This record gives sequence, structure tokens and C-alpha cells, in this order.
Amino acid sequence: MGGFTLLTLLHLFLFFLDSTANIPNSFPSRFRSQLSESLNDIPPTTFFQVTKPIELPNTNPCSQLILQHDFGYTYGKSPVLAHYKPSCSSPHFSRIVLQWKATCKGRQFDRIFGVWLGGVELLRSCTAEPRTNGIVWTVKKDITRYYSLLMTNQTLAVYLGNLVDNTYTGVYHVHLSFHFYPAQKHLGNLDHASNADFILPISRNLPLKDGLWFQLVNSTDVQSKKFKIPKNAYKAVLEVYVSPHENDEFWYTNLPNQYIAQNNLTNVPGNGPFREVVVSLDGKVVGAVWPFTVIYTGGVNPLLWRPISAIGSFDLPTYDIEVTPSLGTLLDGKTHEFGFSVTNALNVWYIDANLHIWLDRKSEKTEGKVLTTSSLPPRVSSISNFTGLNGTFLTMVSRLIKSTGWVKSSYGKITTQATQQFNYSNFMEMGNNGDMQIVHQTIDFNDNVIANSGPHVDSVTSLKTFPLYLYSYNADQGDGAYTSVANLSLGFNEKKIKKSKLGSSVSSLRNLQEGQSSMLVKGNLVVSGVGSTQQAYSFNSHNSCYFRNVSSSNYTIIYDKENIKCSKTSPSHWGLGLHKWWQNPAGRAFLSSHPLDRKGQV
Repeated sequence: MGGFTLLTLLHLFLFFLDSTANIPNSFPSRFRSQLSESLNDIPPTTFFQVTKPIELPNTNPCSQLILQHDFGYTYGKSPVLAHYKPSCSSPHFSRIVLQWKATCKGRQFDRIFGVWLGGVELLRSCTAEPRTNGIVWTVKKDITRYYSLLMTNQTLAVYLGNLVDNTYTGVYHVHLSFHFYPAQKHLGNLDHASNADFILPISRNLPLKDGLWFQLVNSTDVQSKKFKIPKNAYKAVLEVYVSPHENDEFWYTNLPNQYIAQNNLTNVPGNGPFREVVVSLDGKVVGAVWPFTVIYTGGVNPLLWRPISAIGSFDLPTYDIEVTPSLGTLLDGKTHEFGFSVTNALNVWYIDANLHIWLDRKSEKTEGKVLTTSSLPPRVSSISNFTGLNGTFLTMVSRLIKSTGWVKSSYGKITTQATQQFNYSNFMEMGNNGDMQIVHQTIDFNDNVIANSGPHVDSVTSLKTFPLYLYSYNADQGDGAYTSVANLSLGFNEKKIKKSKLGSSVSSLRNLQEGQSSMLVKGNLVVSGVGSTQQAYSFNSHNSCYFRNVSSSNYTIIYDKENIKCSKTSPSHWGLGLHKWWQNPAGRAFLSSHPLDRKGQV
């Protein structure tokens, strides 16, 4: 996981033939090197991902250890299974939290992993990369939305494909727990309608010698699963999990095929920098995902993510697609099929989904009708201007997907309109005969759902912006060594607007990272390097706020300040230059004075 430039790819490909030929092709070899260090006398390092703490009730949780396992040589083997039986008793739980706590020591690449319960994926994540003295990291995820599933006996499956040999010695020691928080009595029970009554897994079935995700290997590949829903459904949402790997791990840096062909380049990932996950129902498009650019813990330069992990790397974001307008088709009692494909894909994408279904307990059967659907192909505009290995490339894409349908249940006749609107731009520059690459990319990913019951209209709007800026430069130092400089800016912004007969609410998230790094690599080992990372996280809503400003350099936290108090203005100590980058990310093309290191695989 990580990203660099064209000639880096060529260099890495050559030495990976020698040094990592035994690593299976499900682990990408692009932009990867290993840090060499000796720190046996230093205590284990704690890694973390900056995120808003989960809001918990003032009650004592009932905690259940679900799995304890040491993931050694697990690649190509069956997922680790455990029988899950809910053992916590309470009239109602207001919050349920999954906790993944792991330790590792030695040398190891980053590994992608997934956690499934009854085939429903609960967590997609990436391991932290260990060091000689050891590391520890914890992931906490609110899994209350899977409430109905967690109340029944199920099979838990965890797949973490790891390799252990004389070189890669790291074994991941894992404790997986669920924490059930009873509702506070004076607050009453949560509204059951907020969580689905039934969740269908849209994933592969056990037994497997891999994860339960589907693997999509090229742009024509379509993976699908058949399913049937209960006849009394009145609402449905498809939650999609997505992660790119190998030749598409750094899809946003991939070069146009014309450039690759005219320069007679080989083993350089192409198909350009645009990717779209397309979701179909019975062969017709019902939604899409334009994914956030998750950088795994070994990506770009591993020292960037020690100890602050990249946005989303420990808990990859999921994407909800409203399929309630299509219930008129699904309520016929017949079998239907969800399909997944990835526009311009190279090997490989891991994708699966969970279908959340709300049931009408007062009727045996609901009815519905699809009124309108609109899904034209993406509008793509691309301009290339290059001579030899130097040039510029602009790719712009837009798309609109819209559907409307009604469902009649004991709640009345409700007409739902779901709209997805996307805009994408990627400006890429190649310079210094291919040794320098600059990528400036922005994704706007907006969802709107309107439910009209006649007297009342409810709506939920999500406005997301994913900006990315990456500068990388590589220089051959001879004798099999090269230096690499990489600087980046990464952002995940989202504004949510909810309106109903009870009123309206607005929340906003601004999550921004900057990193500067350089390293000297020889023989697939980082001889020396420095990585510095700054992050500003700001969440605001009508009743909850969280701010954190943190920065690090080579494992050491040099600044960290948190605040949970809401105010009309953001904290003045946001002074890391992040706000300036947000306004003008293209202005950050500069060489870092720091040297960095890089390591990893997923």
C-alpha cells in the first residue's frame, strides 16, 4: 500500500523479482520497501487512527471476548472461525462496540483483513506495520447498526492473510471483543426503526481459503450474488465495502494507456486514474461508489504512518446505497441478483456488501412499485499533453444516478427518491523524465434521499469531498540504491443534513492530513529516512463536537491537543497550514528537507 512515481515502479518491480518473489500476488509490490532497525530495548509503540470517540451511555458494558488468535502463516488458508452466541442480557442496548486489539513484533508487511458475522462484514481494516521492539494498536467501531444480527447465534469469520518466514517474522496477536452498553433507564429504549430488522450478506459463502469478499480482477469482471428478501420489507439500504489492491492500490496515480504505449513502458499500471464501483440489481445500475483514497499503513512511505495512521486505514469507510425505490421489484417473492464491477479496474478489488432491510411487523406483505430510474454512463473528459516521459494529464468525470419508487405498508404509502451525484477531477504531471509525479485529485460524492408520505417529507443529504495531493520524486543513486521524496495532503470532508417533521439537524466533518517524507532505499531495505505527519480533525453537530490537532515525526508525537467543547468558531490552534492546503492544494508542490522510509503490503 502506498504510492510513488513511474520510475519507482520500474525500480521496485526489478528488485521485487528477487526479494519478494515468494509473496503471493494478492499483496501488491508497488512502492514498497522495508525498514531496517534495531530497537529491542524500546517499549512497544502504540499506533492509532485519529477519529471521533464513540458516544457511549453512562452504563457499564457487558464485554464478550469473541476471538483470540495468533495470525502467523495464514495466507491462502481458511478464515479463522468462532461460534458466536450472544451472552449479554438486557432489555435493550443503546450502543454496541467492536474492539480489535492487536500486537506484533519483528518485520512484516501491512495486511488487509476483514471480520464477518454470519457472512455480514463488520470491519474492513489494515494491520499496522511492526517494528523490532513491537507495536500495539486498537480499533473501535460502532456496530450498533447490526443490532438484529448481534442478537442471534452466528458464525464469526476473520481473514488476515499473513506470511511468516525468515525475513518477514511478524505474527499478529489479536483479541476481538464486543462491548454491549445497556440503555440508560431514564432515556428509554432507542428507536428500533433506526436499525434494520434483518441483514442479508451479499458476500461469498464459506468454506473459503480467502476472505468472504468478491475479487474483481479487471474492468470487464462482474461478481454477483443471488438473494431473496422477506415479503414485508418497507425499506432497504445496501452497505458496500471496497478496497483496492495490487495494480490498483494507487489507482489515482495510474497513467493513461497512450502514455505507457508510446514510451514502450512495461509493468506500469495503466487505465488512467479514474475508478468507479458500479452496483447493479438484476443487471440494471442502482448505485455507484466513487471511493475515498485510503492509503494503507505501508503506503507512500511507512514512516508517514508511524504512529498516526492514514485516514480510514484502520477502519475503511463503507458506502450506503438507498435501494428502497427498487423494492417494487424485490417484493415479488422471487430471487434477485446484486452485481459489482469496477470501471477501468486492474487486478484486484475486494468488494462485498450488506443488505439492511426494515420489516413491517404489522403486515405479512407489503407492496411497491418502481416509478422512475435514470442512470446514464459517466461523462468523461480527458486531455493528454506529453512529450516522451514528461507531460500533463487532465481527467474529469461526472455522473448522476436517480431512482424513485413507492412502498405501501402499515406506515402508509411512502414514495422514496434516491439521488447520487458525482464529480471527479484529476490533474497529473510527469516530469524529470518520469522521475517526478504530481497528482491533484478531488472527488465530490453526494447522496440525497427523500421520503414523502403525503403529509410529511423526510430527507437525508450527505455531501462528501475527498481531496488528494501527492508529490513524489525519485533519484537513482547507483549500486541498486535510490532516494525517494514524497509529500501529500489527504482529506475526508462530509456534511450531513437531516430533515423531518421533528425538525432538522446538521453535522460536519473536516478531516485533513499532510505528510512530508524522504528515504534512501537499497536492496528493498530503507537505509535511512524521515517522515512527518500533521492532522487536523474537526467534527461539529448540534449536540456533539470533537477536535484534535496532532503531529508526529518518526514515531514521536510532537504536538497533540483535543477538545470536545462546541464553539461557533473552530479552535485557533489549527495552524498547521492545513486550512491553506484545503483552499489551494495545488500550491503544495515542494521538496521536503526530510528523508523518509517506506514499507508495507496489503
